[in-house]
Parts: sequence; C-alpha cells; structure tokens
Amino acid sequence: MQYRQEYAEPETQLIAAQQPSEPTKQERKKRPRWQKVVLITFVVVALLAGGGMVAGGLYFRSINSGIERVDAFADVPEESRPQVVAKGALNIMILGSDSRDPENSSGSRTDTIILAHLPKDRQSAQLISIPRDSWVSVPESPKGRGGRDAKINAAFAWGGVPLMVQTVEKFTGVRIDNVAMVDFAGFKEIVDALGGIDITVEKGFTSKHSLNPDGRREFVAGRQTMDGGAALDYARERYAFAEGDFTRIKHQQQVIKAILDKAASGGTLGSPTKLNSFVRATADAVAVDESMSLLDLATQLRHLRSGQLAFYTCPTKGTGQMGSESVVLVDKPKAERVFDAIRRDAVGEIAAATK
Repeated sequence: MQYRQEYAEPETQLIAAQQPSEPTKQERKKRPRWQKVVLITFVVVALLAGGGMVAGGLYFRSINSGIERVDAFADVPEESRPQVVAKGALNIMILGSDSRDPENSSGSRTDTIILAHLPKDRQSAQLISIPRDSWVSVPESPKGRGGRDAKINAAFAWGGVPLMVQTVEKFTGVRIDNVAMVDFAGFKEIVDALGGIDITVEKGFTSKHSLNPDGRREFVAGRQTMDGGAALDYARERYAFAEGDFTRIKHQQQVIKAILDKAASGGTLGSPTKLNSFVRATADAVAVDESMSLLDLATQLRHLRSGQLAFYTCPTKGTGQMGSESVVLVDKPKAERVFDAIRRDAVGEIAAATK
C-alpha cells in the first residue's frame, strides 16, 4: 500500500468533523497509518528482530519489506535543519495518536511525541517525551499553515510528518535521522500476542473511556498481568488523573518497559509460534520513513533490554493559558540543556539536565 498524506486542521482551532465509527480490522489495514499512530512497539520491533530473528534474516527481510513507508522529510528545507554534532549517534522521532480518544474527532493528531536517542556505542537508549500541548514555534508549512506559536501537536495537523520534523528540530536543535510511527489500533493484538504483560499499578483508578462495552475499567493497586485491552486502557487514560497527560506519559513509559521485558523473555524467543505472531502483529502496526532499515537497527540493538532504557520528560513549568487554550509551558533553560546533551551524545549529562 502506498503511503499518502492528508492534512487536517488542529483540534482546538479548525477541526469540524464527526467522530468516526469503530473500524473493522480489515478497514484499519486499508487506512493510512498516519491517521492513528502511537508509540509503544517500535523499539520492540527492533529488539525482537535483533534478538530472535537475526538468524532468520530472510524471514525478517520479508517482514521489513512489507512495512509501510512515509516520506517524512519531504519539503523540509535542508538549510533550516540542525547540523550533525555527534557522528554515529542516532536520533529517532517517534509519533503516535490515539484514534479511540473521545476527543479525537479527526485522524490528524499526534498525542505522543518522543525523541529517542541512541548513542554512538548503542549500549543504551534515552527516550524524551515531549508533552503534546507544549507551546512552541511552529514553522510555516508549504500550504501556508503554521508560521506562529502553537501547541506542538498542531504541526502534525497543519503539515503532517514533515512539519512535525521541522517543528521538533526547531524546538530541540537536534537533527532527526529517522521517524517511526505505530498504529495504536494494533496495540491490543501486539500485547495479546505476548500473552499479556506485567504492570504494577501505583494507585487504583477508574477508566471511563475503556474498550469494555460499558466504557469502564477498574484498575486496582498492585502488580498484575494485563491483556491487550487492559494495557491499552491503562496506557491511554488521562482523564482520571489530576496531572492528566503527564501521568499518561508515565504509564506509557511503564508499559514500554513491560513489553520489552516480556518480548525478550525466553517464553517468547523460545517459541516460534509466539515469536511469529508477535513480530507479524508488530510489523503490521508500524510505519517508518523511507530510509530506515529495521533489520540493520535491530542488529545494532539486539543486546538492548529495558534496564538500559532511560525515560525522561521534557522539562516544563506546568500548565498555563495562551488565549483560550490550556497549554504546557516549557522550561526553556532546562530543556536547552537536555537537548544540548543529546546533540553532543553526552549521555551522562541528560539525567542531570532534566532535574
């Protein structure tokens, strides 16, 4: 399927669309991946492919060749892009949105924005979440949209992936090497292919936007095994928390670690049936830019495990108002230190810069 782009206006300003009905599995496969993308499984694809599939390279190449591609850097002016500072390091922008979110009346949103930094030695990975409501400067798109301060996720609505690349590069000063997107609609199947994941719920809460028929799911405090539906509800809920999207970011990071731990376990790697189901479910959900080779990346990351992943959130000063909009206010001095450390591949400085 050829990847195509269609842009809509941002939800807080110009969107006027009806809530789409729940798509069937067949319809989801026909729908362009950019319409409903989320994080969660990209790193897992690389890890599983490297850890369990390198010996079966021909098999994984067949999976890799079927993954959707997007021209993420089309119309991104080279002269406006940051220069490479640390050669050999890799910076990947991971995007995602929750098409099941009741606020999402259009597919053109990105609720999850993560800058994943892979150091030159590939011995670790640093993932920095950028809150979707961060108030930043959005460059003007080729169609004349943008060109002003706005929530960072407005860039995706105004100009798709290329404008998101421009916006994140302008905001961080970090050159983006690759882009990865994951279809959240396939998330449930991915977790179920693993046989569920183990999550420790810090504090019980009720999700009122659940996949359950009545729209509710109770989460009790403590360690538990979640199937795909429960894990999806856990990772997407934000209305139940005073800190809203900040808590959702923490839960997403928690789920990523759990998926990596389960995916790397002997039960998955040692079972051809489970491994095949997991890799195919994941590959069906992911879309990447035209230059990315998941097989090459997987080989480089085959020894990476969840304990070597460090999760951070872009420093902020909390929330505030810009006109009628509720926004996240970036702590610019601290954020500049974080992204400068990433530019220089100074891994040891990133944690200190986020405090």
